[in-house]
Amino acid sequence: MANRHLARSIVLQTLFEWDFNGCDNSKLREILHKNVEEFGPGLTDFSFIESLLESVINKIEAMDSIIVKAAPEWPIDRISIIDRNVLRMGLYELIFVDKEEVPAKVAINEAIELAKTFGGESSGKFINGVLGTIYKEMGEPGKDEVSRPKKNSAGVDVSKLPVDKLGGAVVYAVKDNKIYLALVHDVFGYWTLSKGHIEDGESEEDGTKREIMEEIGLEIEIGKKIGENEYVANDPERGKIRKSVSYFLGKTDKEELKLRESGGGLDDAKWFEAEEILDLKIYNDIVPIITEAIKEISLL
Repeated sequence: MANRHLARSIVLQTLFEWDFNGCDNSKLREILHKNVEEFGPGLTDFSFIESLLESVINKIEAMDSIIVKAAPEWPIDRISIIDRNVLRMGLYELIFVDKEEVPAKVAINEAIELAKTFGGESSGKFINGVLGTIYKEMGEPGKDEVSRPKKNSAGVDVSKLPVDKLGGAVVYAVKDNKIYLALVHDVFGYWTLSKGHIEDGESEEDGTKREIMEEIGLEIEIGKKIGENEYVANDPERGKIRKSVSYFLGKTDKEELKLRESGGGLDDAKWFEAEEILDLKIYNDIVPIITEAIKEISLL
């Protein structure tokens, strides 16, 4: 068994015992050392084990919030102890670890293997479903590569999936000769553009204006359409769907942002100066849209 896989197994067993006995953090190190001695004598990568365990514990609240949104029919306390801690480990490596160190598919596959080894008969399928949903929502890989019909790993022709139309905007304000952008922050740790569903009978422009008002409390003046993207997501009732998003420039005044309480996977909204955008964690397919928007705004 590879050292890293064995290390993850030991972290999982430690999390299981910690969770089963009431989540007493003061006992964590004692439990970990006991499990290393029992299951991994001679293991050389102890720093990886300690780091992974500590990181998962520190991020549990954020990861449980993501699990609740990705699997709303399964409250955290109804998920088996093994499965919920496999999910926590898999989510941490999927979302927070550098992809060069742990590629997304490795994080998911490792979690599935742990679930199959230590969980119940359907654990592997459950873990695959939840992490797969989150993986697709993150847009990796190929979130913006649906320009031609293609099949996913299950042999489904993406071009034949039902389509949800969404409208979004690069919401901006100009104040004291500086460009400010209003971005929202999602539970996956990314800053992104405000967007929402276009209702039947609405134009893209009207639907986008309504959604921006509902999501961040700003009335915008719709400008030029600056981009589109599509990605595949999992709907709890409908299964796989295509989400097609049209993005516009949205001019407004720099007023307080009011993120709606039922944030739909969002946990923050904030104004940034244009030059601050480079330092933010942003989805790859959103970057060119923001770049194009800043270029257009600069010409106005």
